Amino acid sequence: MLVDEQLAITLHILGHNIRNRVISTWFQRSGETVSKVFRRTIRALIRLQRMLLKHPVPIGPEENDLRWSYFQGCLGAIDGTHIPIIVRNNQKARFRCRKGFPTMNVMCACTPSKLITYILPGWEGSDADGRILRDALSRRNGLKVPNDNYYLVDAGYSNCQGFLAPFRGQRYHLSEWASGNHPAQTPEEVFNMRHAKARNIIETCFGALKQRWAVLRSPCFYDVKMTTLIIIACAVLHNFLTMEVPDDLLDTVVVEGQELGAEDDASNEPPEVISQVGQTDAWTAFRNNLAIDMWDSYH
Repeated sequence: MLVDEQLAITLHILGHNIRNRVISTWFQRSGETVSKVFRRTIRALIRLQRMLLKHPVPIGPEENDLRWSYFQGCLGAIDGTHIPIIVRNNQKARFRCRKGFPTMNVMCACTPSKLITYILPGWEGSDADGRILRDALSRRNGLKVPNDNYYLVDAGYSNCQGFLAPFRGQRYHLSEWASGNHPAQTPEEVFNMRHAKARNIIETCFGALKQRWAVLRSPCFYDVKMTTLIIIACAVLHNFLTMEVPDDLLDTVVVEGQELGAEDDASNEPPEVISQVGQTDAWTAFRNNLAIDMWDSYH
């Protein structure tokens, strides 16, 4: 079978979440052949990570995007999203999310240009985002955050070195600022407003992923291990399409085990990286000072 046909079969399954027997009819191939081709192609796509996943570049003084110019040294945003899955009856309790159905909680990091730099699927829907983040940092080839850099995260994470969270107890979500009738009244609110506008990039990234790949919107017909590989392959394809079609209309869509991350460059000395999550007075002061600077420029 030609590579073109193998890729076409795989893209049809990912894009439409179609059962093997339907694909078998369309392509006039046996169900066994379709299954083997799909699994082989998924693994081939994952091997493209060396080409399609790059280390993020920190925001610098030359940044022209006002959403990000306040966050010098920022690498992008991190959040989790829930992917519906089918599991055995004895696994449903572990995978059940807050909405009451089985999901896989997937952590993802992306750049301001919507490129995915790290993705960690496989965790149960009942697990907290903070626990998944700690696991990502503890892995030998896990999430790498240099000491001088950080990601934007939502209030579900602790505000600690490398992970800048909003002020709790203050207005935050974009819908609360949409009308423009109630401007920010405090440094904390100004910080939260600008934080939300920048961090929304991860929601846009999740929205594009799920709109493009139906297999991520509803339970697919594969076990947990294969679903994990499928999610990683979709992330690789997302980066390819983001690079090749930068003005994709899907970029405007916003929808609130294994791992995939940019590989280390052996030719360069690796920077000191954050290895654990922990609140510090220095990081609290960093956020407070940043909020005051934003407040001063807001008036």
